[in-house]
Amino acid sequence: MLTLYHSPQTRSSRIIRLLIELGVLDQVDVRIVTVTRQDGSGGADPSNPHPEGKVPLLVHDGVELWESNAIIVYLTDLFAEKGLGRRIGDKDRGTYLSWLAWYGNIVEPVLVFTAAGLNHPYLDATFRGAPEVAARLTAQLEKTPYLMGSEFSAADLLVASPYTWMPQATPDVQVVRDWIERCESRLSARQTMEFDRAHMPG
Repeated sequence: MLTLYHSPQTRSSRIIRLLIELGVLDQVDVRIVTVTRQDGSGGADPSNPHPEGKVPLLVHDGVELWESNAIIVYLTDLFAEKGLGRRIGDKDRGTYLSWLAWYGNIVEPVLVFTAAGLNHPYLDATFRGAPEVAARLTAQLEKTPYLMGSEFSAADLLVASPYTWMPQATPDVQVVRDWIERCESRLSARQTMEFDRAHMPG
């Protein structure tokens, strides 16, 4: 059995979107929990087993998975026939995993540090900065319409996701903006918004 601990309009919304893209949302027990939000609202939910009180948390037959990129790998492996990931043995499996890891290891830290106005040589040396993120995306998207080639994948879903909640961070590069628009024009984007609106507390 699959159980997802989710709070609407948070990072776990991209897991809801992935489940919609996979066509398996109805196979998952989605449990709505509260989390502490940036505006000070919400708070830790005692019904949420995540050790840090965060979301998403996926539980499959009693085994807990946390962190979006790990959950995405797991789900796209579990439902590999849907074609949103890359199977073990596929020649571009490594590229797929690298895009997912790059998001968590580089993209999100860079966007958060930039938004917070933080600057330090250690950060620059470890993560680089927003120009380098934009350059990496641009280099790929000048070659292919999506990160993995001609078709939308879970890598696009994850890497494009912060630009929906931090649009001001979107690189001023046309091929990147076009890619985000392609990703967000998919039916799953609207369906995720509708799901979250329907499940907002209060």
